Amino acid sequence: MNKVLEEFQKIGIIPVIALDHVEDAAPLAKALCDGGLPCAEVTFRTDAAEESIRIMSEQFPEMLVGAGTVLTTEQVDRAVNAGAKFIVSPGLNPKVVKYCVEKNIPITPGCSNPSDVEVAIELGLDVVKFFPAEAAGGLNMIKSMAAPYTKMKFMPTGGINAKNLTSYLDFKKIIACGGSWMVNKDMIAAKDWDGITALTKEAVSTMLGIKLLHVGLNTETGDVALPAAEKFAALLGSDVRDGNSSTFVGTMLELMKIPGRGTHGHICFQTNYLDRAIYHLEKRGFAFDESSFKYNAKGELTVAYMKDEIAGFAVHFNQK
Repeated sequence: MNKVLEEFQKIGIIPVIALDHVEDAAPLAKALCDGGLPCAEVTFRTDAAEESIRIMSEQFPEMLVGAGTVLTTEQVDRAVNAGAKFIVSPGLNPKVVKYCVEKNIPITPGCSNPSDVEVAIELGLDVVKFFPAEAAGGLNMIKSMAAPYTKMKFMPTGGINAKNLTSYLDFKKIIACGGSWMVNKDMIAAKDWDGITALTKEAVSTMLGIKLLHVGLNTETGDVALPAAEKFAALLGSDVRDGNSSTFVGTMLELMKIPGRGTHGHICFQTNYLDRAIYHLEKRGFAFDESSFKYNAKGELTVAYMKDEIAGFAVHFNQK
């Protein structure tokens, strides 16, 4: 995958927006960035699209701004000249795709059947848009199409919302989902930028699904850890599981027999997608210690510690 598509995979959600008024471009871009999604697919079906892309690209250089609903090579040129970093089309037009490929412009054309996918492969693509996602069979259709095309990945758009988002993203052949529920036209018309920021934050939170898994407390020795664990177990009505390096009280508390990371101990959070969580948390200013990263047999990241303690506790994230 090219760098733009790799960025899509880290972001996870690509806001699809339609703007009728150029003056809405900058505040909407700010609302998306403030909400944690520095990305926008601006549909090219309105008169304001071209200038909106230019404004977003110039005033928010940290954003990944592209053009959607691109139907012709002339529109490709206009979008790219305005600052678009990627092109998305509702269907697969070989002329448009070839034009973009020859000019090294990232493009994800819409495909909804195996024949489209085969044309995309022939044109040198390894990611396509699946559109309209829900109307064309949803996740089951994507899984069925992905089976014979082992190297092809998908970006579904159309009918994606907060309720079905993670069911799509759980399938590893899907790099990201396009959606407009956090930027609906009524909110844009009302200039409800705070509301859009709130919905965007909620979308990222839903995607990452971060929740507290357990708290680890440092003790000096096993002779201290086990009695303390037994007291907590009696308090909480939980079982005690004694291990070599620590003792667990149910699933909530871990008493370390030998002091581990953190002045007082550690806090463990679980997330739906660890790679995406790291990306989004780094955007918020947090740093991770790459030497702490652990991987499974498939090479997938499973554990990651943050560099800095919080209130004397080391913080790490586990892949769900």
